[in-house]
Amino acid sequence: MAVLAGISLAGCSSNGSGPNDSEGTSQVNVTLKSDGGKETCALDTTEAQAGPVTFTVTNESAPSISEVELLHNQKIIGEKENLAPGLDAVSFTSTLDGGDYKIYCPGADTEYVDFTVTGEAAAPSGSTQDILKQGVATYGSYITDQVAQLDATVKTLDEKVQAGDLEGAKTAYAAARPYYERAESAVDGFQMPGNEDPEDNTKNLDYLIDMRESNLDEAAGWHGFHAIERDLWQDGEITDQTKAYSTELVSNVDILNTQVIPTFTEDLKPEDLANGAADLLEEVATTKITGEEEAYSHIDLVDFAGNVEGSQQAYAALRDGLEKIDADLVSRIDQEYQDVQETLDGYRDSSALGGFKAYTAELKASDSEKLTKAIQPLHDDLASLAEKVATAQ
Repeated sequence: MAVLAGISLAGCSSNGSGPNDSEGTSQVNVTLKSDGGKETCALDTTEAQAGPVTFTVTNESAPSISEVELLHNQKIIGEKENLAPGLDAVSFTSTLDGGDYKIYCPGADTEYVDFTVTGEAAAPSGSTQDILKQGVATYGSYITDQVAQLDATVKTLDEKVQAGDLEGAKTAYAAARPYYERAESAVDGFQMPGNEDPEDNTKNLDYLIDMRESNLDEAAGWHGFHAIERDLWQDGEITDQTKAYSTELVSNVDILNTQVIPTFTEDLKPEDLANGAADLLEEVATTKITGEEEAYSHIDLVDFAGNVEGSQQAYAALRDGLEKIDADLVSRIDQEYQDVQETLDGYRDSSALGGFKAYTAELKASDSEKLTKAIQPLHDDLASLAEKVATAQ
């Protein structure tokens, strides 16, 4: 669950009988179901008072909807994932200021549902540069959370690999990948502690965790996710070497999580976020749309979605400040993110690994141009942000 700085987000159960329970928490029920051939995402109310709001999500019968997000100004305020039909209801609580929000249910026939919080909206204060720096702290919390979840999911992958569970390892691999793809907006900083040579791939954490066959450094050798991917899909077996790759991956992600990220996020600047938002879209164009990233598993669209979310959250952290700089550009970028997301949602498949269609050679041949056209305008606008935020007063 993405936890953003300054936002209270915790799981709790909903037991109030009306719009507010006895403790003053507003209650919103979100029901997912298949109705007449349509996948629907319905709220029992589209309005709540400012303050704590509990969203209780029940998937009655909608196999195509496995996730619900609460969005405000592009930020993910709260979410629930893995919402298979028939499971018990799950809840999250967020303390909300007045304003316009959206409930996003990817895979539903109507994916975005407007939600209004009545009451006073909290306006950002200070200079534009002060507001941008507040956003940087928010994004730092997001990255910290994503890498912590990467650490947990990589350990699950390792458990499956060490047990020799081929199918379980494939599922765990697909579950772990999005967390790295969301967090890799500034991978040049992902170095072993004390390493001063980013060209030395034996000490470059990004290389050791996420190197691809296409950028293999013979001197450093195979490592990380994609070495494991090759064994699981191309070779179809878990060997002692696969287990060694997995053990090393757990160790390197632990270093990233416990030694690198805590100081890395402290040093972020607004222009780093702006550059990172654009770089992640460039990463989509150069390694996801080409099919280079997941050459064996073909879950490139899972990674595509992770890069888009990471880019969007970097932008969202700057959005309050950017509105003071160029409100028209903000409106355009907001719409471009929604356009990209709606294009990507067309490839969702609840029965596939990671929840997206396999990016086969056939799909790449037929749709790569369409996907490129979807992200190009967004990338071009994001590329203009770094100079704007770096020179803001």
